[in-house]
Amino acid sequence: MVVQRGDLACCVRCAGLTAAGRLARRHLLKSAVHPPAAEPSGQAGAGAVPVAGAADAAAVPVTGAAGGGAAGGGAAGGGAAGGAGAAGADTGGGSSQPAGPAGHPGVLTGTVLDASPQIITLYSPDGERRIALPPGASVWKGRQVDPTALESGDTVVVRMVPGQRSLADRIWANAGRVTGVLIERDRESMLIDEGRTTGRQAVLIPPHVMGRLQVRFPRLEPGYLVDFIGLRGRGYLEALVPATSQPTYRAGEAPARAPARGHSPGRIAGSAIWHEHAGPADEEGVRYPALDPETACQEQPLAGPGCPRLPYLSVGSLLRVRNECTGTARALPVTGCAPTAQIFCDRCVTCGTSPRGRIADLPMAGFVAMGGDLERGCFNATVALGSLSPGSPGPGSVAAGSLSAGPASAGRR
Repeated sequence: MVVQRGDLACCVRCAGLTAAGRLARRHLLKSAVHPPAAEPSGQAGAGAVPVAGAADAAAVPVTGAAGGGAAGGGAAGGGAAGGAGAAGADTGGGSSQPAGPAGHPGVLTGTVLDASPQIITLYSPDGERRIALPPGASVWKGRQVDPTALESGDTVVVRMVPGQRSLADRIWANAGRVTGVLIERDRESMLIDEGRTTGRQAVLIPPHVMGRLQVRFPRLEPGYLVDFIGLRGRGYLEALVPATSQPTYRAGEAPARAPARGHSPGRIAGSAIWHEHAGPADEEGVRYPALDPETACQEQPLAGPGCPRLPYLSVGSLLRVRNECTGTARALPVTGCAPTAQIFCDRCVTCGTSPRGRIADLPMAGFVAMGGDLERGCFNATVALGSLSPGSPGPGSVAAGSLSAGPASAGRR
């Protein structure tokens, strides 16, 4: 015998707390993968599926619910799961941003606990989170892979669908990067100097990747610069993707630009890159290639005048960084110097061709929050001093190489 009750149908023999909880979880999963259109706030509670018992509600945690296991438009307690479901919690009546590191809305970092084609469970700084994977979500793990390739223990960076709390747009797993000076090399590995405080990094190059890397990095010899993206292992990086083309000069022979006369322009154009997270102090800021020499940056290990000619700044200065490909702009504090960015005179071609020079080095989560893709390695960017508002026209953008870094022309900030 089958009993029909609203939109639920179950057998009399299996009715009870367990069955009701199972049905509620299925509705949450369906709502997370296929969120419905937003409803008026007065109808947010319509069609709610009752969850039998607090125990079953706790078995289906929905991050961001305001109360005892409730989810959906305006539900603040009890044990109700609203029609919007886990991923639709923002559309019912809220405008909150997805949880993530402070200052990085829309981005979540964590460790994979469990993964399926539709849902991944992460352990993040905020606790356990369940993230839905819509059909269009992409996963990068050395290359584009199926979500089932995610494994327990993988470290991931997740960019959410705009306006959604628990719906993934893109996922990067175990992404890592090594940028610096090649110190030693053998047949399948090398040792890279990234700076005085970072330490030396071991890089392994699989045989099937060596030819691809040498197309853009032909001089894998001590003293030359390298920049690789790949999969981070315990104590090493498996290099898979060249992040740029190798400079033709050695690290201590970076070309000097002729200083320009006049005042420092309001905006400076170049490229923004990313680095791996180095600690809490590095999480929410930006590394800047031209710190004031009086601050005695302890990370600057390399000789040479450097490629980008930038005005001097000090740690704590406010720098506005704008992604010219997406239009996203943020004001970030300078947290340190970029030990190798100064001597790379490359261009970024993510959207058009940027002027030569790296002008900002963002932590991984900050780079993704501004619309960057980790496997690309950079985005076209402009920077301005913190005194300018994001919408201020300023004197205009100029190439990073056209600005003098000396106190006579740029001034010390």
